[in-house]
Amino acid sequence: MILIARALRISSRALGLAVFAAALGATAATAQVPTPESVIGFKPGADRKLADYEQLRDYYSQLANASDRVRMETIGTTSMGRPMKLLFISSTDNLDNLERWQEISSALARARPAEKKARRLADEGKAVVWIDAGMHATEMAPGQAMMTLAHRVATEESAEMQKIRENVVLLLMPMMNPDGLEIVENWYDRVLNTPYETTSPPWLYQKYVGHDNNRDWFMNNMPETQAVTDVIYNEWYPQIVVNHHQTSPSWARIFVPPFSGPVNPNIHPAVVSGVNQVGTAMTHRFAMNDMPGVISNDTFTMFWNGGMRTAPYFHNQIGILTEVAHATPTPRYYAPDSLPSHVGYGNPQPTDGTGLFYPDPWKGGESHFSDAVRYTNTASMAVLDLAADRPTQFLFNMYKMGRDAIEAGKSGNPYAYVIPPEQWHPREAHNLVNILRQGGVEVDRATSSFEAGGKTYPSGSFVVPASQAFRPFVMDMLEPQNYPTRRTATGKPETPYDLAGWTLPMQMGVTVDRINEPFEVQATAVTDSVAPDPAPVRGNAGYGYALSHRPNTSIEAVNELLADGETVYWTEDGLSVRGTTLGNGAIVIERQEGTAARMKKIAEKYGLPVHGLSSKPNGPLHQLQPPRVGIYKSWVPSIDEGWTRWVLKEYDVPVDTLHDADVRTDDLSKYTTIILPHHYSNDVLLNGHEEGTMPEPYVGGLGLEGATALEQYVEEGGTVVAFDQASNFTIDQFGLPVKDVTEDLSDGEFFIPGSLIRATVNTEHPLAYGMQDTVAASFSQSRAFKAVRQDKMGEGGREDTELPEPPPVEVVARYAEKDLLMSGWALGEKEHIGGEAALMRVRHGEGSVVLFGFRPQFRGQPRGTYKLVFNALHAATIEEIPRVGQVSADPFADRE
Repeated sequence: MILIARALRISSRALGLAVFAAALGATAATAQVPTPESVIGFKPGADRKLADYEQLRDYYSQLANASDRVRMETIGTTSMGRPMKLLFISSTDNLDNLERWQEISSALARARPAEKKARRLADEGKAVVWIDAGMHATEMAPGQAMMTLAHRVATEESAEMQKIRENVVLLLMPMMNPDGLEIVENWYDRVLNTPYETTSPPWLYQKYVGHDNNRDWFMNNMPETQAVTDVIYNEWYPQIVVNHHQTSPSWARIFVPPFSGPVNPNIHPAVVSGVNQVGTAMTHRFAMNDMPGVISNDTFTMFWNGGMRTAPYFHNQIGILTEVAHATPTPRYYAPDSLPSHVGYGNPQPTDGTGLFYPDPWKGGESHFSDAVRYTNTASMAVLDLAADRPTQFLFNMYKMGRDAIEAGKSGNPYAYVIPPEQWHPREAHNLVNILRQGGVEVDRATSSFEAGGKTYPSGSFVVPASQAFRPFVMDMLEPQNYPTRRTATGKPETPYDLAGWTLPMQMGVTVDRINEPFEVQATAVTDSVAPDPAPVRGNAGYGYALSHRPNTSIEAVNELLADGETVYWTEDGLSVRGTTLGNGAIVIERQEGTAARMKKIAEKYGLPVHGLSSKPNGPLHQLQPPRVGIYKSWVPSIDEGWTRWVLKEYDVPVDTLHDADVRTDDLSKYTTIILPHHYSNDVLLNGHEEGTMPEPYVGGLGLEGATALEQYVEEGGTVVAFDQASNFTIDQFGLPVKDVTEDLSDGEFFIPGSLIRATVNTEHPLAYGMQDTVAASFSQSRAFKAVRQDKMGEGGREDTELPEPPPVEVVARYAEKDLLMSGWALGEKEHIGGEAALMRVRHGEGSVVLFGFRPQFRGQPRGTYKLVFNALHAATIEEIPRVGQVSADPFADRE
């Protein structure tokens, strides 16, 4: 016994020495790891200090080089060519076994193992937590805070942090928008110590989409979104995704979940409870750290898909949003005697401590950038601590939700969706498949014909099984949304957070068949991006070649051919070539030297069938010229302007940017078209930033001089294309004989917040050549038009008098007369816009104004209406475009 006791004492002493040595080693290692301030020269969150992206990269590189608990990878490249960096932070052993933890996370997210194996994997695995910051570049604090968080997780030796490193693999995306940080940091340096120190840059903080970089999370149009999406939905499948933003409601310090209603019914209820669980952990940590001002249940909901923290819901992941106060490095002071009685936007909470979702009000005083850093990191620590306490729970819960989705799909209703190869827009059908696949959806391709839903589908059809882990995402992309009617206490419609409807097949003009009953099909999994197969060139081309105007790829083909100097026409009448009807606006290319090789390339590149023409077609031909396009860019940044530039770039249309002074002083006649993108008011277009609110070069708008220059440009033969609100600007400033019928309606009478509205198209009109006769219009509190005509009613009776000249207005598309709502939410739509014009061409002097009541290029989503834009650009190059759809002078003509 004595010997044993002595041995135990020796063993304990040795163990103590070993522990001491390990701690000493950890301390020594920690001492060698650089702090953020040792690299960037100041503490993150310091007043009036902002690190740029090069400083951040330098710090994270040094951190990863100095610590074996940190790895850094490049996951992509931004729109402006900067590398996107992702950090992996965990214990050394965990980093040495990253492949295993990724394998477990993937297997459980896809939910294919049997339950017994899944439980073993959940017991073995590590919770995977994603935390990001800096997406919206003017929300500056979280992107600075991540330096402190990364250093702390890598070096702190508290029991809590050791537990976190042991049980969690942290995927830290410290700067989601490197381009934006550079733009904002440069602007802040420029205006520092001036009256404009807290202003935002007068341009978008992402090259094309600005704030909408957080609206791109199912389309994945931007390279930044694509890079992150690949990690989250195709590689690592984190159980918790934390997306840090700014700012909280005024006087609150931070917003955290729970969110407000409604909840999208496609989301698994365990996602909702998981979000609430994480939000509660955050609130509790703030309370225990004497950090007041935490508010919840305000503004943000769980219905819309498409945001960085909302798309995860449809993948059985817990998506967390924080909105912390104090977005600028400039200090502020809140006078305590000015404390409002309530704080919040959608669901105001009392500031006396009686509010369920604001129990510990902040009472005011000094506010600093460092407060925002501290609150952001406290929220992050709450998530990491909870995940470290319950890694098995989070791993298995994601598996269980995936299994529930798989089982729900097995019984049918729906059983699957079929995307047949015969499509109006073949490439858009392939794009839809690519969008689904990038979002983690499993897609198969039939290797032989099969029967489903009473139809026969050919080999090559795509099949999207409903029995898969990400079934909620499948359903949400392919089915119409039915947003619940919600009203405020005063009876006004309650505006949804972002959108109410976004169904992709409707927007993209793609046929997708829902199959409710089980069926059998021989198919292989789609494992890579898909595109239409190369098409043939057929027939004698003695005169030239013809293309259909229908597919969107015809736009790119025309732009490429025009750029190469080819002679390209639109046919005014239909064209039939060897039994193939190409329809109105068929594209004819006159043969010259080199044309044959170019047409072969077009057929192969775009999958466009090319038809040889032995002789010149009968009927009028209208020659196109390369479009010369200018786009107006206000110093009040317009996201719609950026999206328009992106769409034009994607279709190879060169475009010049026109600022206020350019419009007022340049020779506008060099442009065949000038685009006025959507802005939120006529006042912004006309007056811009008010004097004294921005540095002098960026104040003012078009002004009367600019508006007059635009009108003169049209009168002398130019074309202005106006989207949504900008249409009202041209109506008012040019005195067009058109009225926006929604202009004077209250929300209680008429309300369509971000939904898809059915529109019928006059496919005989040149601006609608190649269009489907019914499309989904992206309507977001948009507008509808009516031609202004002489009133023929007197004292209640119809007057029989001579009619004046008809207004110079052509209707290209109208909102449907019934069944207007395709996806989303609408109130008063039939009464107020049913049958009214959605798209008009108005002749003004020698030129034209094209009025879009909706946004045909909204966020790069509605591919089914893109062609309306490009037809307008191409038509503007034609010397004498046919006039179709002329409005009658008789005010009763549209009613009979």
